[in-house]
Amino acid sequence: MAILSDVATEALIPLAAAVGIAFAIAQWVLVSRVKLAPSSGRDKDVLADSLIEEEEGLNDHDVVVRCAEIQRAIAEGATSFLFTEYRYVGGFMCVFAAVIFVFLGSVDGFSTQSRPCAYSEGKQCKPALFNAVFSTVSFLLGAATSVVSGFLGMKVATYANARTTLEARKGVGRAFVTAFRSGAVMGFLLASSGLLVLYVAINLFQLYYGDDWEGLFESITGYGLGGSSMALFGRVGGGIYTKAADVGADLVGKVERNIPEDDPRNPAVIADNVGDNVGDIAGMGSDLFGSYAESSCAALVVASISSFGVNHDFTGMCYPLLVSSVGIVVCLVTTLFATDFFEIKDVKQIEPALKKQLIISTALMTAGIALITWLALPAKFTIFNFGEQKEVTNWGLFLCVAIGLWAGLIIGYVTEYYTSNAYSPVQDVADACRTGAATNVIFGLALGYKSVIIPIFAIAVGIYVSFTVAAMYGIAVAALGMLSTIATGLSIDAYGPISDNAGGIAEMAGMSHRIRERTDALDAAGNTTAAIGKGFAIGSAALVSLALFGAFVSRAGVKVVDVLSPKVIIGLVSGAMLPYWFSAMTMKSVGRAALEMVEEVRRQFATIPGLMEGTGKPDYARCVKISTDASIRQMVPPGALVMLTPLVVGTLLGVHTLAGVLTGALVSGVQVAISASNTGGAWDNAKKYIEAGASEHARSLGPKGSDCHKAAVIGDTIGDPLKDTSGPSLNILIKLMAVESLVFAPFFAAHGGILFKLF
Repeated sequence: MAILSDVATEALIPLAAAVGIAFAIAQWVLVSRVKLAPSSGRDKDVLADSLIEEEEGLNDHDVVVRCAEIQRAIAEGATSFLFTEYRYVGGFMCVFAAVIFVFLGSVDGFSTQSRPCAYSEGKQCKPALFNAVFSTVSFLLGAATSVVSGFLGMKVATYANARTTLEARKGVGRAFVTAFRSGAVMGFLLASSGLLVLYVAINLFQLYYGDDWEGLFESITGYGLGGSSMALFGRVGGGIYTKAADVGADLVGKVERNIPEDDPRNPAVIADNVGDNVGDIAGMGSDLFGSYAESSCAALVVASISSFGVNHDFTGMCYPLLVSSVGIVVCLVTTLFATDFFEIKDVKQIEPALKKQLIISTALMTAGIALITWLALPAKFTIFNFGEQKEVTNWGLFLCVAIGLWAGLIIGYVTEYYTSNAYSPVQDVADACRTGAATNVIFGLALGYKSVIIPIFAIAVGIYVSFTVAAMYGIAVAALGMLSTIATGLSIDAYGPISDNAGGIAEMAGMSHRIRERTDALDAAGNTTAAIGKGFAIGSAALVSLALFGAFVSRAGVKVVDVLSPKVIIGLVSGAMLPYWFSAMTMKSVGRAALEMVEEVRRQFATIPGLMEGTGKPDYARCVKISTDASIRQMVPPGALVMLTPLVVGTLLGVHTLAGVLTGALVSGVQVAISASNTGGAWDNAKKYIEAGASEHARSLGPKGSDCHKAAVIGDTIGDPLKDTSGPSLNILIKLMAVESLVFAPFFAAHGGILFKLF
């Protein structure tokens, strides 16, 4: 018998979500105190606190007005793109919602009669038609929550970027706190709203389902499918947008015209800064929301057919949600260490402060998991394990969650080692630029492949221990453990693009070199932590997709996935090919859009009088339109490939072949995603290592504009679509196909394999 009562559980989960939302609002209020308008008073104390530019002969009024104008242009561009994207994707989602209803409703011929339960013999469950209705509703609910998460993240980032720039005038510590608090607004809003919406949906659905927990949590899986479907289009569309602008701006601006990054003379500079918000912020927010929703759904589905569901133990059923609730409180305390308990006084303290966030949150979360495990779970219980019930202890389940949490930290630190310019791997890549871009590319590819080794071992150990202790439920809660500190992870992730935008605004507003140095230091630390965040996302995606795979084969009635069976092996090799096909589509999409962008930027430099001299004004809107049109046009084929593959394979070839496809995509997708993300991150930081010139070795490779630096820029532009489009999108591919297969499993089990039945 658990110590925590059902009533306490019903109060604790929404309370934790409410605390998280309140904390996000409080951080927003603190950020909003930085005014994006010239100060009206000439009070001596105000002057002493704010304006270091006046010492260098710059006018405060003009600087602040210029910052506000740039911020407004970036915000308008990002908002316009997201509205356009959501309009197109919204239509697709409505069509797919209809597909869900038709497929699942047809399982029993749209009957309104009760049916025998799939797992509980002798019991009657709700009609398949109503399961179809509720699965469709939860799909749309997940998609809507994902849209709101991404949109709010973009709004926060575009609100905070210029404020971070202005705070950099008062010191790097003030700028860091503004950027980090802004990231925390997004992190806590997303984590808390995701938990709250899922919890409310479960309680509302229960009004109809009553004691049929099997049907209730089967229909809730649509929530994860909706979240990840939107995340896929957000990641791909946003990634194409940002990298087309980034590649165009860098190749023409830095390599051909030898002007600085974010120089206002560059026509693609506004599109580049807009891209940071729609790709790295909105896309990433939707991505991690999807991972959270799917890991929760996978755990809830397995729990509903285990002793928790059979005995109607509400507190035990809600253990995954309780872990997330504790995570919000832990992340809140962790955030205060960065914003209130310790002060950043020097640029060298930025990256250690961000890394401490990971360590502190992981250590505190371990204690939090132990506490909630002791309170919420009975000493012994049983977990569904492919037709049997496996006995598990509460401390065994604690081990599963903890191993996922610490495996995430290991993946994060390995990612940092391979992508930070503080360590030898990236420095070796930078050194390879001495002999040109070719050797830079060779070293970068080798680094990416090598960086896969330790994360895969960490994931493998996590899978083995979790499955041995608690079967597929153990793997699901291990994934949840890796994502339990999602609020902190998102805060750190969002901090990076906000700092990047702040640096761009400083350059475009004509601020002093020392201000740009501060924003560059913030951005460099953000680059590394963004790579760590991608490592977390990919690692958790591997565990989530495996847990969803286990739920799928159980629901589809597949007792053994025999790799020697021809039905399975054709799926296995085809599934292993899918990440390469998908990557080819996304890379080529970026290439096409970048080609158009490069030609437009060259045209403007050649035809607009006085552009290079600073007297002519570039046509920023034209470049924004190129990125928008290209991303909207090019995001559909990769999205359709992922969304349609499970439907086509399951319907035509059956559940065994689909099981092979999911396995193959998981095994190859994780490797490709890690290597792509880390290769791109290493090339980016190798370029920044040369630009910063912080060591004797770095100065020997520079300065900006040297042949070495140009080789590094070429490597960076090759890596851009790898680390910000293809790599991050692959983790959505593997988990989206798995959750889609789980949602449609009843249909595939009843009517799938049409071709094999005919021949």
